[in-house]
Amino acid sequence: MAEIDIDHELTVVDRRVRQAEEQAAAEVARVGRISGRATAPDGSISVEVAPGGLLTDLRLTPAALQVDMETLARRITSLAERATRLAGGNMHKALAPVVDEKELESLGYVPVDDEEADADPEADFADPLKQRERRL
Repeated sequence: MAEIDIDHELTVVDRRVRQAEEQAAAEVARVGRISGRATAPDGSISVEVAPGGLLTDLRLTPAALQVDMETLARRITSLAERATRLAGGNMHKALAPVVDEKELESLGYVPVDDEEADADPEADFADPLKQRERRL
């Protein structure tokens, strides 16, 4: 049975990890700021999030405030969820050339198909129970 030089193996793994980090950082720098944006059909609400869902921008017009607060909160949440999916898809697209597909998916960065990217934002304001059924 051959012996394994654990120090050598750890050095190789460490080098590969550093190379992957450098390649990923270079790719993200090349692409620029990565985010996802979703806007209400009437333009009254616009949400931007970073990958992972951190809210980076929220814009409301006076028209957005014409509904009750529960409806407004539901609309903002729905748009933020859509923007989060789009941000994850954008991050996936940026890192796919340098990071393994399974690793990207484990981080929650999955491709967004054209149908999702082009989906009618009006669906974001559908009945919450129907939305939940669509996702299941």
